[in-house]
Amino acid sequence: MTPALLTGSPTTAAPDHGGGERTDRIVGLVQRQGALAVLVTVVLVALVAFPDFRSLDNTGTILVAAAPPMLIALGMTLVIITGGIDLSVGSLYVLGGVLAAWASRYGLVAALLVPLLVCGAIGLVNGVLIAYTRMAPFIVTLAALLGARGLMRAISDEGSTTYVVENGAFGRLGTGSLLGVGYQVWLAVALVLIGMLVLARTGFGQSVYAIGGSEDASALMGVAVRRTKIWVYVWSGLLAGLAGAVNAARLGSGVTVLGAGMELDAIAAVVIGGTLLTGGAGSIAGTVAGVLLLGVIQNMINQVGDLNSNWQQVISGTFLAVVVVAQTVLNRLRRIS
Repeated sequence: MTPALLTGSPTTAAPDHGGGERTDRIVGLVQRQGALAVLVTVVLVALVAFPDFRSLDNTGTILVAAAPPMLIALGMTLVIITGGIDLSVGSLYVLGGVLAAWASRYGLVAALLVPLLVCGAIGLVNGVLIAYTRMAPFIVTLAALLGARGLMRAISDEGSTTYVVENGAFGRLGTGSLLGVGYQVWLAVALVLIGMLVLARTGFGQSVYAIGGSEDASALMGVAVRRTKIWVYVWSGLLAGLAGAVNAARLGSGVTVLGAGMELDAIAAVVIGGTLLTGGAGSIAGTVAGVLLLGVIQNMINQVGDLNSNWQQVISGTFLAVVVVAQTVLNRLRRIS
């Protein structure tokens, strides 16, 4: 070691990277908390503009309506962090609802177990094909979308038969409440907290992030890439089926016309929440903010009265486009710094 280094003279001092570090911190903060900031802003605007928005009943309506999309987006978050995509969740959602209503005649356990088994099995097939054949997730899950919707139509006689929920205990899962909050909201909150814990504190969660960052590097480091991918798609299928079952309990029947576009809404909520479509970065907390943001926007449209629900899709698409562009710009700033 030279004397200059020992004495710490100015000629050998390390260059100041403070500016680059500050840029990285700012970019990271915007990516993680951007959706939350927008959500708070939109809520404040709604509180001022719409008196009915301030009621506790309206808050409960927003939370109950957001519970099924929250479950679907939770599974989608895991998938997208790995760099994948799951287009089958909308069909699994409606299939889960039909199966739950059909099985409710056999009791609460059957009403929950049947959709979980079937939708989880479809997720397992997706995961195995993607992990072992290296087929594009887009193609595999698109095939599952068509297959699940076809199975639903076969069970419901081409959609002409609507199964009614016949079990009171299962029905209360969708209509009952605890401390004034619906059971399905408590279920969504519990699963969100578990998901956050799994991603942040377990080896499985670290593997999910590692695969999204670089699948080849993850394999070299000993990460169980195939097994992790399979489980991610299994969980996505399970959560979509559970969301459908919960919604059937709320509606009192397995409605066959639901689910169209649910996969796009879930992807939008996840990306708006800061999860990168390229994988490797994201959070469940951001997804929660994304789902609630879209829910609040829909509620605001309903408050206006003279706008139809299609405007929610327009606004969601606009938000998604803006967020994707912002993510691209922020990533470039991070690389430059």
